[in-house]
Amino acid sequence: MRLPARRLLPATALTAASALLTGCFAGAESTADAGAGGQRVRVAMMQPPRSGLSPLSDDAFKLSRWSTAETLVKLDEDGEARPALATRWQQSGRTWTFEIRDGVTFHDGTKLTPEAVVTSLTKAATASPKPRILDGVDLTAQAAGDTVTVTTATADPLVPQRLSSPQLSVLAAKAYRGKTVDPVGAGTGPFELTKVNGTASATLDRYDAYWGGKAKSAGIDVTFVPDGTARAAALRSGEADIVEAIPVSQAAVLDQDLITEVPMPRTNTLYLNTAKGAFKDASLRAAAREAIDAEALVKGVYEGRADVAEGLLGPALPWAAELRKPVTRPTKAAKPAGAAITIGTYTDRSEMPEVAATLQQQLQKAGFKVKLDVREYTNIEADALAGKFDAFVLSRATVLDSGDPAAYLYSDFATDGTFNLSQFADKKVDAALTRAADAKVGDARRKAVIEAEAAVLAQDAAVPMLHERVIQGDAESVVNAAHDPRERELVTLNTYVK
Repeated sequence: MRLPARRLLPATALTAASALLTGCFAGAESTADAGAGGQRVRVAMMQPPRSGLSPLSDDAFKLSRWSTAETLVKLDEDGEARPALATRWQQSGRTWTFEIRDGVTFHDGTKLTPEAVVTSLTKAATASPKPRILDGVDLTAQAAGDTVTVTTATADPLVPQRLSSPQLSVLAAKAYRGKTVDPVGAGTGPFELTKVNGTASATLDRYDAYWGGKAKSAGIDVTFVPDGTARAAALRSGEADIVEAIPVSQAAVLDQDLITEVPMPRTNTLYLNTAKGAFKDASLRAAAREAIDAEALVKGVYEGRADVAEGLLGPALPWAAELRKPVTRPTKAAKPAGAAITIGTYTDRSEMPEVAATLQQQLQKAGFKVKLDVREYTNIEADALAGKFDAFVLSRATVLDSGDPAAYLYSDFATDGTFNLSQFADKKVDAALTRAADAKVGDARRKAVIEAEAAVLAQDAAVPMLHERVIQGDAESVVNAAHDPRERELVTLNTYVK
């Protein structure tokens, strides 16, 4: 049975949602003079902090988006490592040496030193649990004169990319007093985090001693608004200057000149269980692939605000399409003849249940007998990883924290992959995945990644359906808000309100 289509809320509901925000941004002025060198930027964000804004958690991405905490390295649009708090680096076997930028101070006035960098990296490397970017990585850091040496257990070509992760932000020593990491007043960015009001709001002031120059805005006032309708209403009513993650269902009621659709490195994929059940048969996997109409999903579920997938890697990685060639599949599709399958998915992303319901219709039309199992993600993940479904619909990030897709491909499709929902095991694919993981960063690695993607797709271990976009709202008065596919930047040095 198909789920009912989502309906846009009437204006009265939007007004009520907007009322929920009344006063959230009012009174958020800090002690900084909002009139001196630019107004303050009011931001409505989707998810409140989950770990007290600890940089060792996913909260690190908030610190990065507010330009308050910085890393040794940053990534450019192609995922290449570029200087940040480190100005240059070089590799020698298992060791990388990073030259630390001179003239940088933390928000508490202390100086950025190699020793301070070592403290931050060591806290991350010895944390329990470790930040995702260091999962399976044995990393040690030492100060050596004006440099920091980073050594891994095995030679790792991705060390600079790993050090770009917001979870490896460098903070002042004061952040590490006690059992938790407290980023208030401890970053190096153009904005200083001055106040956190639990899961309700946060305040940041311009840091005039920033090494990269003076920010154009006087500060940032953040309100956490989990309800998507309320976030959209905040943009519509003028209560927020920048609004992240506007739901597809609300985008149509907004002034289209105020919203930007940003391609995400995230693919909506149907993982097929290759170890048991109907999809152990490669010909039935091929039949499922041929039955899926991704364009209908994009138009019907995402209202045209997504991109039909040509592969596992989407337009957020523009080089993928340039290198990709048609996939040769050795197995022809068979007739399903009533083969029974169960598709699992989750409710945490509002589109997933409707995607699954549409797939159910498409696959039943092709001859499959389809049952759905839809739950909250925390209640279904273990069963999915244990292979208890014939297929699983997942919205999957494809570059993870390093900005490199090789780790995602290995995790999801290698025989010993830690997130192998397809229960997939193929020696030739394993070899292709290993070549991609070991390849030198640059053109050689990209070519190896695309070859690994083709090897996976040739076996129909998964069916990439569409690539998601995030919808960001910027008031007409906002200048230079970042639209970052990796969600690492939002308010930058150059962002301001006219």
